[in-house]
Formats: sequence, C-alpha cells, structure tokens
Amino acid sequence: MKILVTGSNGLLGQKIVAQAIKHAIPFFATSIGENRNSNCPEQNYCALDITNRSEVMECIKRYNPTHILHTAAMTNVDQCELNPEACRTVNILAVEYLFSAAKEVNAHFQLLSTDFVFDGEKGNYSEEDNVNPLSVYADSKVQAEKLLLMDNYTNWSIVRTIIVYGVGENLSRTNIVCWAKSALQKGETLTIVDDQFRSPTWADDLAWACLEIAQREERGIFHISGPETMSIYALVRRIAEYYNLPTDSLKKSKSSELNHPANRPPKTGFDLTKAKNRLGYAPKTIEETLDLI
Repeated sequence: MKILVTGSNGLLGQKIVAQAIKHAIPFFATSIGENRNSNCPEQNYCALDITNRSEVMECIKRYNPTHILHTAAMTNVDQCELNPEACRTVNILAVEYLFSAAKEVNAHFQLLSTDFVFDGEKGNYSEEDNVNPLSVYADSKVQAEKLLLMDNYTNWSIVRTIIVYGVGENLSRTNIVCWAKSALQKGETLTIVDDQFRSPTWADDLAWACLEIAQREERGIFHISGPETMSIYALVRRIAEYYNLPTDSLKKSKSSELNHPANRPPKTGFDLTKAKNRLGYAPKTIEETLDLI
C-alpha cells in the first residue's frame, strides 16, 4: 500500500499524514504551495496544483500510488456561490484530472464529499438517499461524485462528511469548534443559528475512516460523521458548558436573518450503520474530544 494525499496542508490532510506515519503506511503528501505541516517530512511532500492536468498526471505517474485520498477542495460555501467558475475548476475539473490519473496507474481513488449534497428536508441520511443540492458548492460535489458513479472504473470510494473540526498547524481556515471556544473565552457576543442541524465530525475519526476504507479495499459511498445531530446553537452551547464559560453573550438567530449568498440544508446528519458494520467505525462525541482542542 502506498497512498498519495491531496490537500495535505488542510486539517484532514494533516490527520491522514499523522496516522500514516503512526502506522508506517508509505505516503506522499501534496498541497498547493509549500509544506505547512512540520510533522510531514519534506522528502514526503510535493507542491501540486490539482487544477493543472499535466502536473497532476506527472506527479501521480512519478509516485505511482496504490491509493489516492483526495481531500483538497474549495469548501467556503459562500465563496463558491460568488465564484462559480473557480468552484467548478477546483471541485469538478480537478477531480476529473485526478480520477483520470488514478485510472492510468490503476489506483484506488477516494473522493471526500459532503452532507450538503442533500437538501436537508429529511435528515439522518443514508448512502442510498437521493441527492438534491441547494448551492453551487453542493452541486459541484454532486457533479464530482457523478464522475465516479458513472464511470466503468469501479476502484473508488466516496466519503461524505459533516463539519470537520480539530486542531492543526498553519491552517488557512478555522473550524466552528475552535472558533467558538476562542470567541467564548474572549467573551465575544456570538449570534448562532438554531435552525441548522449537523453532526460535527472529529477530524481524527474521519482520517481513521478514510485510511480504513483504503486498507480494507472498500468501494462505494460511505457516510462518516460524528454520532450526534444537533443545532449549531446547541453545539456552541455544549462547548461553553464543557469549558464552564459564560453563555450570556450567546444569541440565537435564524438562517434567513444572515443573508448568506448560498443556501444551506436545514437538517442533515448521517445514518452511520454502514460505516459501523463494515469498518467498525466508532466516532467520538463532542465532549470526548474537547480536552484535545
């Protein structure tokens, strides 16, 4: 087994690298720009522009991986809505390039996707539920999934996940748990939606699942998330209560009041039965991870 990771400077990418090192799994890490993860040896890293077809092909043919774990993406939902062409380039065309390269070397291709492929009317989604994207970002992920689903090459997996959180080095974006903890500690006034429901996912759990799917040679779609679905407001309140921080500055709001460019599904959450049965997946609750934040 020899894995190639895209987006290795991101939170999930860093966690996959850490677990590959821990379990002595040969790996090659790629991301845009220089290596920002001090735990990733420079000899295991190469800068890669995933939107450059020839660069992608050259990198993958040179390293010749058995598995490609594609974590890189444009994930800012509102920025995707405002810049649809950039979103399409990163989230669809780059997947096409990487998947084509994977087929050239007969590698397993793993695509990270999102709960936003669903419209949020139902919640507790299983892998068999029909998708219905509400935004440019969500549609880009649906189109990327279709590249795999409609191809004759079947050596792939799709890992959908929800609100990934945890700590990493030099991250370009924060995540809601770390942001909320910091803001609450500073006593800042927080206005949080109470009509969007999600299942926050500990990044280490997600990284474990991604590697487990690869090591077990599993194929198809897997839903990987935290074990509990809650409103964003309830999540932030639980963080405050865990750290014994005051909640006076915590205010509720509705999604309609925020005027975001992109629509969000009101309620997602995953049915984790498949992941538990096939992988032995046992995700941590929020409280089980907060001492590690």
